Amino acid sequence: MTPGTLTRRLCATTLIAQALSVALGALVAWRLAQTTDDPRAGAFLWGGLALAGLCVVAAGALRSRRGILLGWVVQFLTLAAGVVLPAMFVVAGLFGFLWWLCLTQGIRMDRLTAQRAAAERDQEGS
Repeated sequence: MTPGTLTRRLCATTLIAQALSVALGALVAWRLAQTTDDPRAGAFLWGGLALAGLCVVAAGALRSRRGILLGWVVQFLTLAAGVVLPAMFVVAGLFGFLWWLCLTQGIRMDRLTAQRAAAERDQEGS
């Protein structure tokens, strides 16, 4: 089943907001690593920005089931980013919950909209 219009809108909004949060988290991790002379500072920055870019790609790919799968991958990678920056565990928890909620409720709303449209067509046909 491909996601409907409402599901895509809700999930895309969540992923775009997550991209912003992840990008800001990448900047924090980069700067913290720089202040402690950690040689991985650049990797933290580019890895975080790549994850933020993946969020945007997933939002754009939501027209197919692969987009939803990519969205789940983004959620797990955001959780994994908590190893580098513990605050990302909170970000992953919040956006993971929002992703799940938007996905389940969006599918429900799309189904109800389709049922309502079918009932209206049946009424017009009678």
